[in-house]
Amino acid sequence: MSFLALLGMYILVILASAYLRTSVKTWTLATAVVLGLCIFLTDTSFWAALFIVILFAVPALFLNIKSIRQQYFTQHFLKFFRKALPQLSETERVALEAGTVHWDAELFSGKPNFKRLHAMKKPELTTEEKAFLDGPVQTLCEMLDEHEYNHVKGDMPKKVWDFMAKEKFFAMIVPKEYNGLGFSALAHSYVLQKVASRSAVAAATVAVPNSLGPAELLLHYGTEEQKNHYLPRLSAGKEIPCFGLTAPSAGSDATSIPDIGVVCKKTIDGKEVLGISLTFDKRYITLAPVATVVGLAFQMTDPDKILGDKAHLGITLALVPSDTPGMEIGRRHLPLDVLFMNGPVRGKDVFVPMDTIIGGEKMIGHGWRMLSEVLAIGRAISLPSSSTGGAKMVAYSTGAYARIRKQFNLPIGRFEGIEEALCRIAGKTYSCAAVSTMTAAAVDRGERPSVPSAIAKMHATDMARSIISDSMDIHGGKGIIMGPNNYLGRAWMGAPIWITVEGANILTRSLIIFGQGAIRCHPYVLKEMEAANLADQEESLKTFDHLLFKHMGYTFQNAVRSFFQGLGTWRLEPSPGDKFTKQFYSKITRYSASFGFASDVAMLSLGGSLKKRESTSARLGDVLSHLYMASAVLKRYLDQGQHSADQPVVAWAMHHHFYEIEQALKMLSYNFPNKAIGFMLRRVIFPLGTHELPPGDRLGHKVATLLLSPNETRDRLCDGIDTQVSKNHLVAKMNQVLAKVIDTEPLERRILKAQKSGEINAIDPVEQLNQALERDIINKSEFDILSEVRKLVSEVIAVDDFPHDAFDRTEAYQPKDDVKIAL
Repeated sequence: MSFLALLGMYILVILASAYLRTSVKTWTLATAVVLGLCIFLTDTSFWAALFIVILFAVPALFLNIKSIRQQYFTQHFLKFFRKALPQLSETERVALEAGTVHWDAELFSGKPNFKRLHAMKKPELTTEEKAFLDGPVQTLCEMLDEHEYNHVKGDMPKKVWDFMAKEKFFAMIVPKEYNGLGFSALAHSYVLQKVASRSAVAAATVAVPNSLGPAELLLHYGTEEQKNHYLPRLSAGKEIPCFGLTAPSAGSDATSIPDIGVVCKKTIDGKEVLGISLTFDKRYITLAPVATVVGLAFQMTDPDKILGDKAHLGITLALVPSDTPGMEIGRRHLPLDVLFMNGPVRGKDVFVPMDTIIGGEKMIGHGWRMLSEVLAIGRAISLPSSSTGGAKMVAYSTGAYARIRKQFNLPIGRFEGIEEALCRIAGKTYSCAAVSTMTAAAVDRGERPSVPSAIAKMHATDMARSIISDSMDIHGGKGIIMGPNNYLGRAWMGAPIWITVEGANILTRSLIIFGQGAIRCHPYVLKEMEAANLADQEESLKTFDHLLFKHMGYTFQNAVRSFFQGLGTWRLEPSPGDKFTKQFYSKITRYSASFGFASDVAMLSLGGSLKKRESTSARLGDVLSHLYMASAVLKRYLDQGQHSADQPVVAWAMHHHFYEIEQALKMLSYNFPNKAIGFMLRRVIFPLGTHELPPGDRLGHKVATLLLSPNETRDRLCDGIDTQVSKNHLVAKMNQVLAKVIDTEPLERRILKAQKSGEINAIDPVEQLNQALERDIINKSEFDILSEVRKLVSEVIAVDDFPHDAFDRTEAYQPKDDVKIAL
């Protein structure tokens, strides 16, 4: 055997071992056996054999004998690693430690174990939770009138507030032992979806008490006295809570809140009381205008060292009654004319006793950890669920409207331009529902999904914004004229609100998703950081060495797998899917390897500066996000029974996510700070170039068609929203009209044919029907049916008008006299 052939065989064994992810020992044994057989069974020259043996022996000894590599490599690299480590602030460290990982970690592995995905129990509601959705939630939906309280009254009627309190909408997460409902996160999510399908105002009102403010905090950290006092009162609706976190100068940078709590003593009723003097200025606080108890986050200080040696004690959380002297519940904000209760909370030198601190004195300074852990739960449910409910209602209404509304004697949904928007609405609604449910289910499994919750919040709200934008384009003038007949306008106006709150989407994408995921979900990085910081130097070197060489093998394996899968071997990857889904599972595996490799290259080459390379971090975050959402789509398809009729929507969603993944990786490589490394990334990940295409027109036509008529796929796509016909539910009524329009389409075609032949020459629609009846084109029964349906269609496409004085709202919304705006 020639030298080149022997060298090629050696390289082939290395690549095969890396692709198959074998251990070092397996690679060593396999290489020794293969090279030995080649040398002894073929006519190989002595010098060629010696060279290859040395080429094999050096790395083999290095990799297998720990003492050698620790002495000559690891200890030197450890010194470099410690210097290159990004300096994590205490708040960043707390945020990293706050969450748990599950499927998001699998996506970093380079070869996800789909058995773990399939092993996740199918999310299901209990009998009690289903009864609540069918009973009180349905009743609430029938009571809601978005136009009335947004345009006319500026608030939900008292009867709605009373009903929500009575039926414990504010206590869904409160355990039954405190007289709450004790519902699962899934039920919480489904309630929000259904309510949001009717009213964003009502959904926001329900979401806050069941999220951050403050039942979740009390359940996790409250003292027994605090739980026993507040939780039953929250359950009974005797308390309306809010939580004040955002300050004018500290929004997304919540750890820089300027609000201060000073430890002090005050004489009350002749007794000296230890407490805190609070000075704070909060804004954008949902439910603040009606709150009876206010949660506050503030920087706690002890300048007189009353509690100990430290002057600065850190972020602390307290629960303060709104009638506390000095507490000012400000006037209402007007968030884009979507009038949920929202406003500022202020106070100067507000004295509260120490027992107002959530968790008592032992939790002083632990506020950021408390918030980080609870936010991971609340962010996983509130906005993803509300956005999903809105998206489903938009899909349900827009499909119906596009079939009912005609132009050029053809339903507008049949035009290819409209189909493009309809298929985006359907596909993104499916993804939105999938990621929302999968993330809520993670909470029910006991996880604190910090990275998935950021993905779900950012992308669900972003997809919902895209969905409502496409729907507005389809509705045209119907969508822009506000009034009782407009079921889209408030959603369009409110979309930026959900993009902004609970972490602005731009910063969530740029800083959080990959910033947390790279360390939290990576199989080795966090462990290496911990090993590098061990006090025992010998143990530090030993542990770091073990992790480092596993990490190096992981990176090399991902590089090899990414390259060969880029050549097409991804099609050979084992997959748990059927004929339809196999390619999708395999592509997730292919891009997981590319993502793992690209992440390691970015972290190694950029080190601590990666924190400042927000565009690089954002693109890697996009890859992780779309891998997670693609997995959620497959899980939803599996859980719903893998109906073949749903396959066009599933395929559209999957092709969309893969296209976005490829675009993110491509732009990462072209814009990588080091151009040479970017070129290398591109050649490894895309050896044959980029080939992913967005969903095509033929697939889009199939998807759009599914929205245009009642069918089981449409029902599954829009499941969980309010579809019961009631007084103010125009969308449900419109879908009743849809069925009738479809039934009468053959008659309408008969009328159209008669017009084209000249049998009917009237222009007026009513006269057209009269002529058709007179000339036996239709009979009397058909005439009556068409007359009724045309009347109903006119009601569907109708828009509102108002008297000239209907818009005088100056009394209600004058700006505060002492507010000055500097220009």
